[in-house]
Amino acid sequence: MTAPESPQAGALRRRFRLLPVVPSVLLLALFLLGPVLWSFYASFTNAALSGKAAANPQWIGLDNYARMLTDSVFPLSAWLTVVFVAVSAILGQNALGLVIALLMTRSGGATASLVGTAVVSSWVLPEIVAAFAAYAYFSQDGTLNQLLGMLGVRGANWLYAFPMGAVILANVWRGTAFSMLVYRAALSQVPRDISEAALMDGARGWQRLAFITLPIIRGSIATNLMLITLQTLAVFTLIWVMTAGGPSNASTTLPVLAYQEAFKLGDIGYGTAIASVLILLGMVFGAVYVRLLRGAKS
Repeated sequence: MTAPESPQAGALRRRFRLLPVVPSVLLLALFLLGPVLWSFYASFTNAALSGKAAANPQWIGLDNYARMLTDSVFPLSAWLTVVFVAVSAILGQNALGLVIALLMTRSGGATASLVGTAVVSSWVLPEIVAAFAAYAYFSQDGTLNQLLGMLGVRGANWLYAFPMGAVILANVWRGTAFSMLVYRAALSQVPRDISEAALMDGARGWQRLAFITLPIIRGSIATNLMLITLQTLAVFTLIWVMTAGGPSNASTTLPVLAYQEAFKLGDIGYGTAIASVLILLGMVFGAVYVRLLRGAKS
């Protein structure tokens, strides 16, 4: 019979278990927490890329944040960011990824492999390559207008007439594969006997989906929503290559605005203040999804 473990020995054992995690925590603090804290600090200064403020930035308090209230571009950028995340990530990537995963689960075999390969091919491309491909597709002389011309339909300058629509579709095209993979893995864990029993009881396809499948995978849904939302909040390269935030700031999301202010106009302080708002927005989304995850596990 084994003697009971003393409280001191248990505490010592738990400390040794934590030792392998310490290097990872230190690396995260150095490369993630450090820049975030510096960003918040710089947002309260007049730091700049050149001039006296570059060599000796001064503390200016909440002036950069007060400037946002009078900046006509910032409210538009905040709204475009919310629209971009809601339409391209929450509605687009999430819903389309679930639909493709459901269809692949039903079809199986070679069809599922072919569809999966086609969807994942856009995801594995380097972001800059995917951005140039999307630009070539939506530009005035691009693939889309050439296809429409073959059908006798007159095309348009999509990147000028519908810039947000173009970047939203491009982001959906690039990011749907991640949601599809998450839902494929989640659907494989749904017990088949439950669905078969519901089928024998006369449940229709949409009823099995709504009352059996979705409740079972709701934890995966919340996790996927959190990941793609935070990823989409930070999208910069795709928008910058396709539209550079134009025309007339019609596609200037917060990451693009922060870059323009900090590195094109040289106002590091105001640019980091915008980036800090973006970080806080991501924290709000993250907190909401964490609550959803807790509800899914309970």
